Amino acid sequence: MSWQAWATVAVIVAAMGLFASEKLRIDLVALLVLAALVILGIVSPVEALSGFSNEATVTVAAMFALSLGIERSGALEPLTRQLMRIKRPWVLTLALMLAIAPLGAFIKNIALVATFLPLALRVCQRTRTSPARVLMPMAYAAQMGGVCTLIGTSSNLLADSLAQKHGMPAFGVFEFTRMGVVLAVVGIVYLMLIGRWLLPRQVDAQAPEQEDIGKYVTELEVTEQSSLLGSSIADARLGERFGIYPLELLRGEKRMWSPRSQEIAVGDVLLIRGDWEKIEDFQRRAGLRNAPDSRYVQGAGHPRVMVELMIAPASPMEGRRLEETGLNWRYDAVALAIHRRGQLLRDKLSDVSLAVGDVLLVLVDEKAMSNLRNDEAFVVLSEREESHRTSRKAWYAAAIMAAVVIVSGMHWLPIPVAAISGAIAMAMTGCFGRKDVYEGIDWKIIILLGAILPLGIAIEKSGLSQILVHLGLDLVGPHGPLAALLMVYLLTALLTELMGHNPSVVLMVGIAASVAHAMHVDPRPFVVAVAFAAATSFATPVGYPTNTMVYYAGGYRFTDFMKVGIPLILIFCALSMWLIPVFWPFHP
Repeated sequence: MSWQAWATVAVIVAAMGLFASEKLRIDLVALLVLAALVILGIVSPVEALSGFSNEATVTVAAMFALSLGIERSGALEPLTRQLMRIKRPWVLTLALMLAIAPLGAFIKNIALVATFLPLALRVCQRTRTSPARVLMPMAYAAQMGGVCTLIGTSSNLLADSLAQKHGMPAFGVFEFTRMGVVLAVVGIVYLMLIGRWLLPRQVDAQAPEQEDIGKYVTELEVTEQSSLLGSSIADARLGERFGIYPLELLRGEKRMWSPRSQEIAVGDVLLIRGDWEKIEDFQRRAGLRNAPDSRYVQGAGHPRVMVELMIAPASPMEGRRLEETGLNWRYDAVALAIHRRGQLLRDKLSDVSLAVGDVLLVLVDEKAMSNLRNDEAFVVLSEREESHRTSRKAWYAAAIMAAVVIVSGMHWLPIPVAAISGAIAMAMTGCFGRKDVYEGIDWKIIILLGAILPLGIAIEKSGLSQILVHLGLDLVGPHGPLAALLMVYLLTALLTELMGHNPSVVLMVGIAASVAHAMHVDPRPFVVAVAFAAATSFATPVGYPTNTMVYYAGGYRFTDFMKVGIPLILIFCALSMWLIPVFWPFHP
């Protein structure tokens, strides 16, 4: 094996370790891989930059813009209003999966889950159901839908682009649909009949009062008109009268050593915990004001929206204090309270270091809501006052998305051209603002795609692909192409859980095609196996972004995904071994 092949192996192993550790952002890891390949002379500068002009990279960027138009225009609001009427959790789970799976075939999965996550949490709160019973099936349904079309997920587009570079004809927009629909139906049936019994029934059962997102910790300042003046916390009986729980009494920068017996004075700050509705009632009846920032309580100026924000996975806000988040100057907002699952906070809000999964109750200028919804650092879980969107724009967005699908599906225009044209049409009809499209594109994914694609070139040029193919064929032996197909599927599934779906596609498509050529069979079934295995990552919360989102919101453990997801992966694998040779024969 040449030194270039060994160097490529070293780069791949290092990248896998960095992707799995999540110590660096995925786009930064991809850029490090790109830089290493160029410095080592394995790929030329022209080859290194070719990923950024690849059709898959351009199409994914355009599809992000189309998904943004659907989301911002309110096209999904009629559906969410219907789902809000559901009162039974198992019915909600089924309805969400049946709604999200078809939409996931055309709309970005992360945007779908972010849209339906607040709805699911509100229904769970209203029905006193653990969100863990609902959120994981919802995330899985988004992946099942994404694999049903060529444009449903970036890894499908990437597999198609790489397949064309290996001399294969392009896949059609709906070429994956027949098999994808079968897998989605079987997956939904599994989740309803078997998977729901594997899901956790309660989260943090030893501290049930902490499960509810509504259990906030906030600060309230005692005013001159307060009815609490002169009495102690013990005398006030706040738990009995108001249903809230005092944690600390703060006087200036001091904590009172005996808060329950200390006489309350003007300017004291009560650190309390409870449901926000009860906190508001207590604040009004006791004559208190919100301590973090009283300017919003005085009611001047622009309309305000009360919003629940979750610190998103891989958020740059992790480890920062509230004043360092920039909420006040970026969105003219103030954080009123904070909730952390499984932990009782006793620090002042300004002293709390934020963690992934924390939920902030924020009062924000209504005009800043569109930008806040698009901030990758946060997930908007709910709004107390929903902003109204124009129904005409929703119709425009839906019609444009349908036109893009039809035009590309009928091969009237290439997919990148159709997607870019659709994004331009949405911008011209006002489905999103002029700057929104740039802010709405997930540039981490675009950089990842552009920077990681040359890794496939390096695998081919260094001869590593042929070495891996020979090792694989020795492992398969005389068992034929179906055994080789199974090997490719399982290896892709494993790499996806470690690296993510896009890097695993880059790594595996060339190898899969070479395995097929060595066995003198059509390589298309092997590329399809790579695409399906990469796009259905169920076994860990870090294998796919939608899994990571619900991991924190649902309060899951890492092993919960393994219990539910591994059997589902094995079911999909078995079905794929049956269906792929039927729809894409080894000898056409």
